[in-house]
Amino acid sequence: MLDVRRLRLLRELARRGTIAAVAEALSFSPSAVSQQLGVLEREAGLPLLERTGRRVRLTPAGQNLVRHAEAVLERLEQADADLAEARGGLAGAVRIGAFPTAIRAIVPAALVALARRHPRLEPMVSETDPAAVAHALRAGDLDVALVHAYDFVPATQEPGLATEPLYGETMYLAAPANPAGESPDPPQGPDQGAALRAHAQSPWITATPGTLCHAMTVRACQAAGFTPRIRHQVDEFATVLALVAAGQGVAVVPQLGVTGPADPAVRLTRLLMERRTNLAFRSGAGAHPAVAAFGTALRAAVPPDLVGSRAEA
Repeated sequence: MLDVRRLRLLRELARRGTIAAVAEALSFSPSAVSQQLGVLEREAGLPLLERTGRRVRLTPAGQNLVRHAEAVLERLEQADADLAEARGGLAGAVRIGAFPTAIRAIVPAALVALARRHPRLEPMVSETDPAAVAHALRAGDLDVALVHAYDFVPATQEPGLATEPLYGETMYLAAPANPAGESPDPPQGPDQGAALRAHAQSPWITATPGTLCHAMTVRACQAAGFTPRIRHQVDEFATVLALVAAGQGVAVVPQLGVTGPADPAVRLTRLLMERRTNLAFRSGAGAHPAVAAFGTALRAAVPPDLVGSRAEA
């Protein structure tokens, strides 16, 4: 009989490519991962791995077993959801990952509603960049998470995970207001390429490399015909806007990043781009009562101006 825990290791190896990467992600030692995969090969009765230098490649039998593992793990998630439903009454921890703007603007109201309806449920929120969510969910560090994608950085299909759409946000170009003190509210629906190209020679403020927000800004500028000259790398949008107000550069920010009183030192130009946020969980876990309850509370907490929002021409 094949061991489910070892099947998880094989699946992670198919994603990460090295024993060391699997060990680091799942908090095991490399020798423990190698040993368990060796046991799995003996259970299977044929080679599952081929070593090529530092990397490990799955044999055709190993690749086929990973496909079966995905189906098995999804059914186990469904079984866990059925058992939770049968027990009745939600209780215990539910581990939630979310990015900073959602944690500030949406998650608190969702937690209030969740506590009202399910007082024995214990939500545990961790700030998690969407780029790290897939690994955290598959490793079992999170039960549910908020992830986002941009027009220039579409979401990738992650094996073993499922998503449900939540809301969309308009994107803005934030630039220092001109000395004449013009209104920070620009005409809506500008030509996006022209708006970005107007700042081709300006210094730019982006998120840190490796994040979706950083990739979004770089790719949007490249689509407009130039590569941004990056001066500052900051992840928190309130700080980004403070730097813009100080004349330190321009930036692309989402709708939830510009909430609060308008700063007359910052001019916001609406772009024809959108950031879309989804709820992510392990395949088969969407029906789990705790995951479903958090999703329901979250949707009720989304401000009406975000639901289905789309920048208009």
